Amino acid sequence: MRVTGSMRSTGNESWRSWGWRFHPNLLVTGRLHFPQLALRRRLGQLSCMSRPALKLRSWPLTVLYYLLPFGALRPLSRVGWRPVSRVALYKSVPTRLLSRAWGRLNQVELPHWLRRPVYSLYIWTFGVNMKEAAVEDLHHYRNLSEFFRRKLKPQARPVCGLHSVISPSDGKILNFGQVKNCEVEQVKGVTYSLESFLGPRTSTDDVPFPPATPCGSFRNQLVTREGNELYHCVIYLAPGDYHCFHSPTDWTVSHRRHFPGSLMSVNPGMARWIKELFCHNERVVLTGDWKHGFFSLTAVGATNVGSIRIYFDRDLHTNSPRYSKGSYNDFSFVTHANKEGIPMRKGEHLGEFNLGSTIVLIFEAPKDFNFKLKAGQKIRFGEALGSL
Repeated sequence: MRVTGSMRSTGNESWRSWGWRFHPNLLVTGRLHFPQLALRRRLGQLSCMSRPALKLRSWPLTVLYYLLPFGALRPLSRVGWRPVSRVALYKSVPTRLLSRAWGRLNQVELPHWLRRPVYSLYIWTFGVNMKEAAVEDLHHYRNLSEFFRRKLKPQARPVCGLHSVISPSDGKILNFGQVKNCEVEQVKGVTYSLESFLGPRTSTDDVPFPPATPCGSFRNQLVTREGNELYHCVIYLAPGDYHCFHSPTDWTVSHRRHFPGSLMSVNPGMARWIKELFCHNERVVLTGDWKHGFFSLTAVGATNVGSIRIYFDRDLHTNSPRYSKGSYNDFSFVTHANKEGIPMRKGEHLGEFNLGSTIVLIFEAPKDFNFKLKAGQKIRFGEALGSL
């Protein structure tokens, strides 16, 4: 197609260098032709649509915008179209449904002859150390789920007895330190609200999130002893890590809160990209007390990690369609028959993930508590996190 029309000499060469030529009613790149008036009319029609319908119609163009060579769809911005952000586009992916399907696939029993090549590929890809596994024979694991949840040899992870808090799992330390201004860092420089993450201190069943309380008052609800501070530690479990998690100290679990939510990836790169990622994702918050006051362990779900299992909690069902996002459900382990809750010893088996995810510890301790860690270091279950 030949495009005619006048163009000012000012900036002429710079526009030509990008392959642009102008016509009053046509936008043209080197290969793509856009009728400007028709696009404006069409965008005007889209602006009258409902929000869900508008999102549905915008997705194809947005995907093309990010996939095609740089600048290929830039002319659309001249007629008022803006792509959906990458974060919004990623959040729209049905991760809960995909993770549920992945969980079903994991349960499919593999033929005996296929087990070794499938598991060997996984071991090579993610650097799994099978010498630590209680059963090294790959043919023993009937499906992927059993392989992901493999147990370790008893001597593979000695529990440190000298320090009061140990690592509950294998993984990578993303962040640790004192909780300041009721904000917790998921990675360096990216924070999330402590109350949004843990939820309010009241115990109610299947209720929506209530209005947030002032930061100071919420912190005061958690810190029960004068002179103590709140501390946190974030541990990321990669797909090749040991997938079970254990009690990080001697404590008593009195309450469980389950937040249905998204199942977005929690790898460090994604944690830097999406603010309050851990507050968006499905998670199970266990709260209770240790010798210095409040203590909590939160298991955060992730893509393809629809299953979070707590061994002593048979009523917990994660990634279930009966639960809706934006709500939570509570369960108390304190009953008339058991007024203390569930006692846990340091190093005792607590739960497991399917594939990999994140553990977040938030606890109260005296001001002289010190972490024995470096950000980004690899850590194994049983190794010291910190002590007084």
